[in-house]
Amino acid sequence: MSILEIPYYKMTHNYLDLNCDVGEGVGNEKQLLPLLSSCNIACGGHTGNKESMTEVVSLAKENNVLVGAHPSYPDISNFGRISIKMGPKELINSIGNQVEGLVEVLDEQGVKLHHIKPHGALYNDIAKDESLAVCFLEAIKKYKKDTCLYVPYNSEIAKVALKEGFQIKYEGFADRNYEVDLSLVSRKQPNALITDKIQVLKHIVEIVDHKRVTTIGGKEVSILVDTFCIHGDTPSALEIVLYLTQELPNHNMYIKK
Repeated sequence: MSILEIPYYKMTHNYLDLNCDVGEGVGNEKQLLPLLSSCNIACGGHTGNKESMTEVVSLAKENNVLVGAHPSYPDISNFGRISIKMGPKELINSIGNQVEGLVEVLDEQGVKLHHIKPHGALYNDIAKDESLAVCFLEAIKKYKKDTCLYVPYNSEIAKVALKEGFQIKYEGFADRNYEVDLSLVSRKQPNALITDKIQVLKHIVEIVDHKRVTTIGGKEVSILVDTFCIHGDTPSALEIVLYLTQELPNHNMYIKK
């Protein structure tokens, strides 16, 4: 069969949005951002301040990387990775102030806010708790028209957001293992992270090609993913992203730029 006879669908490419949590004190943004298509900037809840936000926004602008806000429970001491009890008004004000702080920096540099992605325990909690999801959406409703949300597939936050007319993108984690309910394996467990670059690639290819993920117990579960995250504080983050840049094209996949 000649190339002209190959059906068109076999010649199309998958363009992947690869995002990374940045501005978290690791200091690898100069190396990572040229390789990414979007980023999530810490905006004061779990870490981050105006200086760090300004620096990362400048790098994102320079490298044509889409910028998102990465708000958290206001809990710097635990890096936003522990659930804390907050009243609805207190939580709404905290999230709103964090996003607004980043938007002020973006406005100074003429950059648009592309998306919002909650961090850590907040991300996990609003994925399961409808009432918390409603609070989170109330906090960011002023950005509803012009931004999208990065949220887990089939989560409570995704369902409520769609019902209320928010734009969403389903997020998958390239460097994290999954439980059977599609929650992430707890970071308290030794197998929570995937640090081997070959395994990360295998993880992504399975999700993209087969719309499924193999969970930590070996069960295959259906999943949809529009954007893949590599955590900036994963020890081998830069090595993983460099490897993906080189190897994804061999699987007919390319990082959007």
